[in-house]
This record gives sequence, C-alpha cells and structure tokens, in this order.
Amino acid sequence: MDDADGDGIKDVDEISIYHTDPNNPDTDGDGYDDRKELINGYSPYNSEPKIKLEKSDADKDGLNDRMELNFKTDPTNPDTDGDGYKDGDEIKQGYDPLNIEKVKLAKRIEVDLKKQELSYFLNGVRMDKFKVSTGKASTPTPKGTFTIGNKHPKAWSKAYGLWMPYWQGIAGGRFGFHELPEWPGGKKEGANHLGIPVSHGCIRLGVGPAKILYNWAEVGTPVKIY
Repeated sequence: MDDADGDGIKDVDEISIYHTDPNNPDTDGDGYDDRKELINGYSPYNSEPKIKLEKSDADKDGLNDRMELNFKTDPTNPDTDGDGYKDGDEIKQGYDPLNIEKVKLAKRIEVDLKKQELSYFLNGVRMDKFKVSTGKASTPTPKGTFTIGNKHPKAWSKAYGLWMPYWQGIAGGRFGFHELPEWPGGKKEGANHLGIPVSHGCIRLGVGPAKILYNWAEVGTPVKIY
C-alpha cells in the first residue's frame, strides 16, 4: 500500500476520493492527521480545529464538505468539473457537478410511516429529512411507489374547508404532501402533531420544510412510501 505521508490513507484514495495531500499527513495544518479527522467526522480541509464536515465549506461553493464527499466532488475546488458553475449551485439546481454537460441527477422522496419521517434524495444522496404527520389508522396513508402528479402553491380542500399550502399531489391518488393545514382565518393546525399519524391520508410537513420540498421536487419525481 502506497502511503507517502504515513497518515493511514492510501495515496490513490487521498488523490481520487478525499482530495487531501498525499505528501502531507495534516493537509489543513490544524494539528490532526487527515485519517483521524475523517474517521471522527471532522474536516481535513479546514484549519479551524475540530470543525465537523457538515459545518465546513472549505472551497466556499455552497456545498459543505460532508456533501462534497457524498457527491464525490472536490472539497478544495468550487467548480470540480470546470464548467463555470459552482458545485453547490449545480446541486441546488439538480445538475451533475462532475459532468461538464448539463446532466440532471435523479431525485426521489421516501416516507417512513413507522418513523413518521420524510427523506429526499439526489442521485442517492440524502439531502435532508423532516418529521411529518401521515394518515391516522382509520384513514391511512397508502404504501407503495408513486410519483408527484401535480403541484399548487396553495390548494383548497373543499372536503375540509381549509387551505393546503405547498400542495404536491400524488399521481392517481387522493392524497399528497402539503404544509400544515390552514383555516380561512389564517390559523395553522397540527404543529404539535408532527411525528404523529393524525391526518386524513395526506403527508403533512411543518412550516419551512414544506416549502423546501415544494421548490425542490418536480412533477414526476418518484415517491416511495413504506
């Protein structure tokens, strides 16, 4: 095994995976060797001692060092593929930061009914997770594989007489994702129910997460509910 700097990481991995210096056991000069930092979740690219990968953005491209490693981009280069767009901007728009061509990455949403948790993924990398409230026992959220069929920034429910902000309907179904229900007077309902299945089948998200998911997902995005 070639390990020129003796830090416990093979030279080929330092170059092609971690983008650390194969000739320097402490790439960022913070007093901790690269392998020790990576094993413990710290950034080997940031001279600030003991800064976590997810808290560091060494190349200032809008993508934290943890995500850089997940997407296999270079944490020390803001534009890994050299196409003129920062890695963080490409990920935000759903493009491949490793391809000079404008190639879209696959998106998907997963809902874990047992955990009452929604996760969304780009190219297999989990971007974030949110607490949700799904259907109660008498009106359960269907399990299965679906797609997003329609979207509306503030849909109206005739059946219940309330607004469903950031609505994303499931294709072929009578349920979807939306922010906490809102009565005509503006009052929100169910903030204390997040994490508990109490809805009529829809998947409720909190204020903030619902907008994030709405802006991120597109009609046709695959949805898996289990």
